[in-house]
Amino acid sequence: QVQVVESGGGLVQPGGSLRLTCATSGNRLSIYAVAWYRQAPGKQRELVASISTTASTKYKDSVKGRFTISRDNAENTVSLQMNMLTPEDTAVYYCNAGVYVNGNFAPGSWGQGTQVTVSS
Repeated sequence: QVQVVESGGGLVQPGGSLRLTCATSGNRLSIYAVAWYRQAPGKQRELVASISTTASTKYKDSVKGRFTISRDNAENTVSLQMNMLTPEDTAVYYCNAGVYVNGNFAPGSWGQGTQVTVSS
């Protein structure tokens, strides 16, 4: 139905910023809720931020005020602007196009992931 590809990861110093992009293809982005997850070595994949079809957003507590998720349905892209990065943000970040169920994001199609490394 939909494919997603992440880009924009890289190496950044603590306090720096990165902007991740999730490009989608196939079905129109407008029919999907989208979320960013991350997974650090030895840890479970965790939900970082999500955005509904109406552009309402939710964030993991530890990234509130630092990360911003947004969508551009015309371009079929979703972005995650990450500011004030810390080493604890180091992980592989994944995009997912899914749906909300009872107010919670239910994952659908995964991307391949993009590495974010925050280090001096």
